[in-house]
Amino acid sequence: MRRQLKAKAGKTAEDAERGRNSRKSLLMAVVLALIVGIGVGASGQERPKPEDFGSSLKRLKWDDRKKQAVDRDQKKSEQKQQGERSDAQAEDDVVRIETDLAVVEALVLDPKGRYVRGLSSEDFVITEDGKPQQAATFALGDGAVLPRSIVLIIDYSGSQFPFLNNSLDAARILADRLRPTDRMAIVTDDIELLTAFTSNKDELKRGLETIRRRAASQKLGRSRQYSALFAVLRELIEEEERPIIIFQTDGDELDWLRSTVGDPGPRGLEYGMGDILAALERSRATVYSVIPGVRLMGLSVEERNERLREFSTRSAPNAMGVAPQMRGMPDGFYLRLGEMRARQQTALAALSKLTGGWAEFLEHPDQAVSIYSRIFSGIHFSYVIGLYPLDEARDGRRRKIQIRIRNHPEYVVWGRKSYILPTR
Repeated sequence: MRRQLKAKAGKTAEDAERGRNSRKSLLMAVVLALIVGIGVGASGQERPKPEDFGSSLKRLKWDDRKKQAVDRDQKKSEQKQQGERSDAQAEDDVVRIETDLAVVEALVLDPKGRYVRGLSSEDFVITEDGKPQQAATFALGDGAVLPRSIVLIIDYSGSQFPFLNNSLDAARILADRLRPTDRMAIVTDDIELLTAFTSNKDELKRGLETIRRRAASQKLGRSRQYSALFAVLRELIEEEERPIIIFQTDGDELDWLRSTVGDPGPRGLEYGMGDILAALERSRATVYSVIPGVRLMGLSVEERNERLREFSTRSAPNAMGVAPQMRGMPDGFYLRLGEMRARQQTALAALSKLTGGWAEFLEHPDQAVSIYSRIFSGIHFSYVIGLYPLDEARDGRRRKIQIRIRNHPEYVVWGRKSYILPTR
């Protein structure tokens, strides 16, 4: 988080004193704003309009030397920022106050997996790169003090059809549970901002029903889920104090993303998984993945084959890519399918863990409500901790965080384990 406050010093002793008092008041206002979660966007940019959503992806160009995506307009942006810095430095007696706050969500569980409630900031023992840290801000995750900005990214492509109606019902219940200060947006795997951030529950429900109507008329999504996530990170949550992403997909765009050693593939994408993970680590977003279909991650080849065969006999057509004509296929088919699905699930679980969230497996459509409820409860009972970096070096270095509860070694703390201070 970045804040810039400017004040001109007076020319007389009286003016100087008045200026010092003014700056103290401004600094206190910034600190209070951080504590209660009132944010001013660092970039000052307007939010994307629905029709412009995803446009930032079109500006990306793969850099073979760096093995990453770069913004075509980055050089112009850097030149503009340099000009702004030069203008600021030319002003007389300008005082700059810049603060950076890393926001970490911590869910505390007892040995039976129950939420531990009623803790205070003094109960948390925090280290950054092995050195003691202090919580600069502390709030409960219930949204009473620090509003929540939730983005639902929903994949409604053909393979997700059997799970869709129940998932939309679960999302409607989640919308009903939002506090008046919370906001939610809906994004589809078409890289479409279907519903921009709003606190209007009726508007959110209309957006969900739009997806239901499309699917019923066979107007299904295009399976560009990771691209939609990348657009959310680049365009939608930059100014949010507490962004939370619920990412429902099987993640099959993974195999279409740009490889660091290959060509862009049939879709010609100019970005890869590394770019998305880097954006996630630089962001404050916590991601909860909801993965429809049979769980294959972590299973042996034999176990995957058995689960796929069993799943294909009882699941609806096209669930997890197992259509009726695919049932009874030879082991080689299930071997390749199992390897692919396990890889996709592992990637989704990894990106959630990186951000302090977790992955849920939606194996039966009727599990959707309980899964969404479990995710919302985790959000609700988390502790939200703000940390000022121990040093302000903006070198892109990853800072490791460890959190434990004082006098309770048996408690498990689930949350983000690192952060990167954004470069100026």
